[in-house]
Amino acid sequence: MVVRKVGKYEVGRTIGEGTFAKVKFAQNTETGESVAMKILDRSTIIKHKMVDQIKREISIMKLVRHPHVVRLHEVIASRTKIYIILEFITGGELFDKIVHNGRLSEAEARRYFQQLIDGVDYCHSKGVYHRDLKPENLLLDSQGNLKISDFGLSALPGEGVNLLKTTCGTPNYVAPEVLSHKGYDGALADIWSCGVILYVLMAGYLPFDEVDLTTLYGKIETADFSCPSWFPIGAKSLISRILDPNPSTRIRIEDIRNDDWFKRGYDPVKLTESEDVNLDDVNAVFDDPEDEEANNDPSGNEDAGPLVLSAFDLIVLSQGLNLSALFDRKQDSVNPQTRFVSQKPAKVILSSMEVVAQSMGYKTHIRNYKMRIEGLTANKASHFSVFLEVFQVAPTFIMVDLQKATGETSEYLKFYKNFCNNLDDIIWRPPGESFRSRFSKTKSKKR
Repeated sequence: MVVRKVGKYEVGRTIGEGTFAKVKFAQNTETGESVAMKILDRSTIIKHKMVDQIKREISIMKLVRHPHVVRLHEVIASRTKIYIILEFITGGELFDKIVHNGRLSEAEARRYFQQLIDGVDYCHSKGVYHRDLKPENLLLDSQGNLKISDFGLSALPGEGVNLLKTTCGTPNYVAPEVLSHKGYDGALADIWSCGVILYVLMAGYLPFDEVDLTTLYGKIETADFSCPSWFPIGAKSLISRILDPNPSTRIRIEDIRNDDWFKRGYDPVKLTESEDVNLDDVNAVFDDPEDEEANNDPSGNEDAGPLVLSAFDLIVLSQGLNLSALFDRKQDSVNPQTRFVSQKPAKVILSSMEVVAQSMGYKTHIRNYKMRIEGLTANKASHFSVFLEVFQVAPTFIMVDLQKATGETSEYLKFYKNFCNNLDDIIWRPPGESFRSRFSKTKSKKR
């Protein structure tokens, strides 16, 4: 039998498979350590414009080296593959433990929560905000210790940036200020998610769980929940201070650590001396001159990523050579269409649009890079739906095309205005031009 090797690693069985990656068990032949090897196809990553997203995720995981965060050992590249070497975690997801066993004991829930707070606090100390904390993204090692994983939606704000704007995350765990679209503190939003997780660990179910999304978001915004009778008074008090809908009065991590219920049996994690984090291997993997050619390769499965528009497509869409029509097509009374352009990754755009539409009270259906938004009109008088599609128009530009499917044109224009106002952080505009000014121009043209 031929043993496959990648560098110093012997590669074994497949232990996981996703849309863009395969995960295999591997062993370090020098140390005997077991690792998980995430294998990505270089051309696929480049074709679907995921280089920046994956570079950011890898860089964050290299930056955040903590006993309660899944460790990234190194990144290796060949001409065709990218190999991400990760800590091998054997205990599965915390989510599965809750599904199989129901609610946890007070002591066990508190221990996991203590480890979660330690890991999250360390991330924040490095300027990293997870933004998608939930039991599905918390793994357990062979000793039953918690490991934070999946930094795909994490933010690493630039210097001088205090508030985040992108609306993302999982609705049941997301903080109310994230839904308000007015900017939020990433650390306080993560603390809210930690509070929801603590509730789930102790109750076996969610504090905010409604089929109707409008009702769900309404309860989140007012922190309308109640603790079951078996919650001890100390846990109830702490959860109520974490699930405070006002971020300015929400408890901070240092105060959580000083809470009497939290401190019981608390054994703070002992950190080794900080290591110098070198991102040279990350940059070397992606900063390849061949990437430019692969990036321009139009072949491949269009359903796996945004449709790439050719020059001819752009001319057709712009109704001639006036490219200003790409940004806001003139409305007609039969089938109004509108567009906006973004420089964010396509997956971030889709996630943001989904959460924004749901926070406005609509249901969403996504398939590939197309979305249908539907529900009742603002006055609840009739059914309303919008179809939108995400296109790649240039290496750094994504275009979102919206079309009214059903409903009145006036309702559609109201929806479009509110929808785009809530997506202000992802929409690209020429310098000095706001959405409101562009929208008012559109309306005046229609008159």
